[in-house]
Amino acid sequence: MSVIADLILWSQQTFLPYGELGLFAVAFMESSFFPIPPDLLLIPLVLINPQLGLWYALVCTVGSVLGALLGYYIGLRGGRPVLIKIAGTKKTDKVERYFKKYGDWAIAIAAFTPIPYKIFTIAAGVFRHNVKSLLWISVIGRGARFFLVAGLLMLLGPEILNFIESYFELFTFLVVVGVIVLYHALKKAGEYFDRKVSS
Repeated sequence: MSVIADLILWSQQTFLPYGELGLFAVAFMESSFFPIPPDLLLIPLVLINPQLGLWYALVCTVGSVLGALLGYYIGLRGGRPVLIKIAGTKKTDKVERYFKKYGDWAIAIAAFTPIPYKIFTIAAGVFRHNVKSLLWISVIGRGARFFLVAGLLMLLGPEILNFIESYFELFTFLVVVGVIVLYHALKKAGEYFDRKVSS
C-alpha cells in the first residue's frame, strides 16, 4: 500500500468511530495541515446514518471553515517559507499568480474542488488576503461541496458512489471552468461599463 493509502486507512480507523467529532477533527485539520480530505469520513457516516446527512455536512463545513482560519494564521505567522515547505517553490509561485489574477475566486475554486484547500488557506495568510473574504468563501465553497456530497448520498444511496468516484473531479473541473468564464465575463462587463461611465 502507498503512504497515502495507509494514511487514509489510519484516518478512517482512528476518526470514524468518533462519528461527528472525528469528522469535525479531520475537516478542521485538512483545511490547515492534514492531507486527507474529510469526504472520506463524510461518505461512510452519511451511508450509515442517511437521516443525519445534512448534520454531518454542517459539522464538516464548520470544521473546515475554522481550520481555514488556522491555516490563515499559519501563513500569516510563517510567511512564504512555510508555504514553500508544504507546497514546494513551483506550486507556491503558481498559487501566488492565482491570487494576483483571480483573488477571491482562487480560494472559491479550491474550496469546492479536490485541490488541497490547506495550500490556499495558508497562502491567504502569506499574501495577506482579506480574512473576512476567506471566511465567507470557505462557508460557501466548502458548504456547497459537503452538502452536495451528503445530499447525493441521501437521495441516491450507495449507488451514487461510483458516480462520485468516477466523475466528481470532472464535475468540479467543469464548475471551475464555468466560474473562470463567468469571472472574465463579469470583468469585461465591468470594464465596458466603466468606459461608458467615464466617456
